[in-house]
Amino acid sequence: MEKKFLKKIIAQTPEDLQIISACCADSKVKTSEIKYLASNKIFLMSLSRLDKENNDNSKSINSVVKFEFIESSKAKNIDQSDKELVLELLAIDIFKREYNFEITLLFSKNGIITLTAEIIEATLEDQKILNDKSS
Repeated sequence: MEKKFLKKIIAQTPEDLQIISACCADSKVKTSEIKYLASNKIFLMSLSRLDKENNDNSKSINSVVKFEFIESSKAKNIDQSDKELVLELLAIDIFKREYNFEITLLFSKNGIITLTAEIIEATLEDQKILNDKSS
């Protein structure tokens, strides 16, 4: 019997963030599962992603992406009033703007969330493996 481990990836550089972006590409996110806690400077997003690391697209993994030290969050082309709306996360990109970083979450149908931060501090943490046929 093989042991099951849940992943936790910490990103502190643009290159680290590319790894999280690759793991999260094509994941499904409900708008009700996206939260910006302005007073804590934390942006949270719960998503359902495929097990790309093990080339097993039959496994779906519930994960949380957490961005810390976020100064602002802006959304474009996303109906935030529709709590049941499911978005597809295509990529996470990052740009350096003077003293800040702009972290851009790109969704299907031109949905965009832009986060502004002084430093990069992101975590992808798996919560639960769904549809696991080997257990």
